Amino acid sequence: MKRNLLLGLVCGLAVFCCSYAGIDKPKKVHTSVLWEQGKGKYNNYRIPAMVVTKKGTVLAFCEAREAGDTGDIDLLVKRSSDNGKTWSGEKVVWDDGQNTCGNPCPVVDMETGRIWLVTSWNNGKDGETAIINKTSISPRLPFVCYSDDDGLTWSNPVSMGASARDESWGWYATGPGIGIQIKTGAYKGRLVIPANHSYDDPEGKVRKGPYGYGAHVLYSDDKGQTWKRSEAIKPGCNESQVTELGDGTLMMNMRSYNGKSSRAISLSKDGGATWSPVSHDYQLTESICQASILNFGGLKQKPMHVFLNPAVAVGRTHMTLQASFDNCESWSNSKLIYEGPCGYSSLTRLPNGNLGLFIEAGINKSYEKMVFISMPPEKLFESGTLLTATDL
Repeated sequence: MKRNLLLGLVCGLAVFCCSYAGIDKPKKVHTSVLWEQGKGKYNNYRIPAMVVTKKGTVLAFCEAREAGDTGDIDLLVKRSSDNGKTWSGEKVVWDDGQNTCGNPCPVVDMETGRIWLVTSWNNGKDGETAIINKTSISPRLPFVCYSDDDGLTWSNPVSMGASARDESWGWYATGPGIGIQIKTGAYKGRLVIPANHSYDDPEGKVRKGPYGYGAHVLYSDDKGQTWKRSEAIKPGCNESQVTELGDGTLMMNMRSYNGKSSRAISLSKDGGATWSPVSHDYQLTESICQASILNFGGLKQKPMHVFLNPAVAVGRTHMTLQASFDNCESWSNSKLIYEGPCGYSSLTRLPNGNLGLFIEAGINKSYEKMVFISMPPEKLFESGTLLTATDL
């Protein structure tokens, strides 16, 4: 009798431990190199952007370049239907010969399922300095296209210049990164695309001329059929990402040229039409680089935002993820994703609940590889670096 009782207790304890281990067993981190410098049909790949469609397909966009920020640039996309475990071959979304088709900034209309892709175009013979100085062959313009079949095919891009760009501006760029659809409040359903530009500024020093950098958003209340431009956010900020806070306020998180070594911030209470004066979040260190911010949604019954960038005051290294549980008032749980050279990034919530990261990284330079990472959000609270050079 005692033997049977003891055996029963041991077996019961074993079952309990196995069940508990199964519940608490940590999920694995998955990585995939989606594009790599010198491999494939193009010389270079940059500018990551990633969204999840209404059907749960992950779309990863990038620029395929022959050289730098202008010149012959095409837009590419890859698709994944299994949370990023496997990926399709690349598809060219837009190739305009020797011209520049860049800065992908997608947004998904979760009401219709249509995927809007807002991009930036310029004559490939024009460099950024000429565009800023307005001595270029043509202005740099925003364009928009869409997909109604989950990213398999795309409409022909259409210029948005008349409504989206002030004629006095020089440089123009969408994102880079992603747009959002407002989820709550009076502006629910509005599509919002972050963008930036250069403008005439007698006290400015951009490209050694009287120009400054500013940001703005494009927004649509008719499911992308027409777009309006917000007021400008300035001075000294450009590459931007937008997120919705818990009360419906929009926050622009921007690359700053104001000598603060931190991200520039502006708020909107009217769905992105007007913006507060520029301030800086000194918790978010930067060395003048693009960054990503995402309203992840609930985690352990708490709303969570996440922020990702090379978190150093000089250079582009130490890609770091941070979390906020108080609508971006404070940031904590800093998680080093990759210590080595790194650059731009994009964030999304994957259908399985993991956090999706799409980053530029390399061994010797920041832009050698474009790496997708699927990461259980709980990893944010664990010590140690997520990836090493051998993981790329």
